[in-house]
Amino acid sequence: MRLNLGCGFDRKPDWINVDKAPEAEPDELVDLEALPWPWPDDSVDEVLLRHVLEHLGPTAESYLAIIKELWRICRAGAEVRVVVPHPRHDHFLNDPTHVRPITVHGLEMFSQKRNREWRDKGVANTPLGLYLGVDFEVVSVDVVPDEPWRGRLQRGEIQPAQLQEAMRMYANVIMETTIVMRAVKGGG
Repeated sequence: MRLNLGCGFDRKPDWINVDKAPEAEPDELVDLEALPWPWPDDSVDEVLLRHVLEHLGPTAESYLAIIKELWRICRAGAEVRVVVPHPRHDHFLNDPTHVRPITVHGLEMFSQKRNREWRDKGVANTPLGLYLGVDFEVVSVDVVPDEPWRGRLQRGEIQPAQLQEAMRMYANVIMETTIVMRAVKGGG
């Protein structure tokens, strides 16, 4: 099963397109903040959350419950693709329906492997994977630079390391981030 959660008008063929807005004409009408979700445990092979996760869970408690629900429905090895606006871009800042920034470091908190590494090194990050009994491994991260950064990178005027430095220092450098995670279940 492949779920396009919060699909809006971006319906994908061969996916179950899910949204809470009837106007989007989804395959399934589901409010993702109303738990539990209607899919069985360990039933989903692939999940797409394209410009959705930053809208969900206005409180820490509700956001963490959504992450637990996402993990519950995923099969071992399921791929979860999260596409979000970069939190230091105007696209994120200007939308009043965005309730939280989503970052790779924030999603790494749901990795039990990373949690154990932090614990062993004495790092003070919150080990949410261990606390919640979920386990998502981040397998890739991709960013879409905004102009003029994208053009400068493509023309070789700056190197990827310089783009990384600009990302840390300035707003409106990166428009969008794609984080791909894998559900870890059954010991690995």
